Amino acid sequence: MSLVAESVSAGYRGRRVLNGVSLTVAAGETVGLRGPSGSGKSTLVRVLALLHTPDAGHVSLDGVRIEGVRHRVPVSVRTRIAVLFQSPRAASDPRLTLADLIAEPLRAVRRPREGIAARVAELADRVGLTADLLTRRPHAVSDGQLQRACLARALAHRPAYLLCDEATTMLDASTQALVASVITAEQRETGLGVLVVSHDPALLSRWADRVVTVAPPRRSDISAPQPT
Repeated sequence: MSLVAESVSAGYRGRRVLNGVSLTVAAGETVGLRGPSGSGKSTLVRVLALLHTPDAGHVSLDGVRIEGVRHRVPVSVRTRIAVLFQSPRAASDPRLTLADLIAEPLRAVRRPREGIAARVAELADRVGLTADLLTRRPHAVSDGQLQRACLARALAHRPAYLLCDEATTMLDASTQALVASVITAEQRETGLGVLVVSHDPALLSRWADRVVTVAPPRRSDISAPQPT
């Protein structure tokens, strides 16, 4: 069981940022991903999360090659992969309370209201969000509190794989430790496969089972045609 990027090349508007990159995250494994700025780490996360179409190569989930991205992929597949982004404010709808933020993916697939409320309460307790915080909107909480809500949202569907794209960069040491401990506990309980993108070698050495380095494409590879 694994999430695999196979010989992935990808870019934006003809500018290539990944060239032939392969990566595997096995069930229950924590893989660290490092590389200089501009090496395409976030783009690889978006490809693995089925949010960005590669120019070449493909993504496989538990041995099945995935065709398409976003809503072209069945819900049963999309919900097996979750992402925790670097900036919780950029990833959150400012109109929603933290409770609604956590519930958002569950409502999107029309889960029963009672089941949603119970799951939100369970997740909030797991990430250390009190009832009063759940009634607040993003502008009324700290970055750390909001990122904990985003982590709860990412775990709402009990995904098989979690992609953390610099997810602890903006957090203080205590919140970093809490986020890591929640993810590790989920991993032990469910066999969650985790990809951790970070510039922090100390964090990767503590958290990851192994670390993969991605390099920027060579100059000759930077310009690439758009996929047809």
